[in-house]
Amino acid sequence: METQMWNALADSMKGAYAAGLAEGAVPRPVIMPLVRGRLVGLIWVRPLKSGEDALTGIAQLSNIAAAAGADEVVLAWETHDVATACELPLSDPAPCLNMVHATRDGHVLHRFPYEERVLARDPEGVASIDPDWRDAPAPQPGGELVPPIRAAVEFSFVPMEMDHPNPFGVTVVLMEEDGYKVRLTEA
Repeated sequence: METQMWNALADSMKGAYAAGLAEGAVPRPVIMPLVRGRLVGLIWVRPLKSGEDALTGIAQLSNIAAAAGADEVVLAWETHDVATACELPLSDPAPCLNMVHATRDGHVLHRFPYEERVLARDPEGVASIDPDWRDAPAPQPGGELVPPIRAAVEFSFVPMEMDHPNPFGVTVVLMEEDGYKVRLTEA
């Protein structure tokens, strides 16, 4: 992936996280499949129940990448959010926006830690947060991924076997019906 595309995706995710945190919510995990260097779209995980459903729902983000025949994927997630939803041990750094860029040949983990500055609380006690981005550690080629993210990365490159003239279109419809938020690019 060219540096300019990576920087645009990273800046976009940081902006989305800042906007979500300001509204009191962390954006859900998202996958961004690329085919021949072109972004196919952004697909956010469906609403999840804690535990097995969260593990499965995040791993199923791979379906769209596999159906598109992606040769690269980028996934973004928040450390604490995924650990809590999937009932996994919390790892450092937290809070942290994580992004992994993956191809069939491997992956590189990028971490963007932040401090939470509370701006306000609503009557229910939900905090509006302004992320104060900290220095990002060096990218980690082959960095350790939590199980559902690792599964999403691995299955993104397994060819989808579907007896249909438009497996990508069918996959988009099925995922939307399941509650995944799909935003495709024009490409």
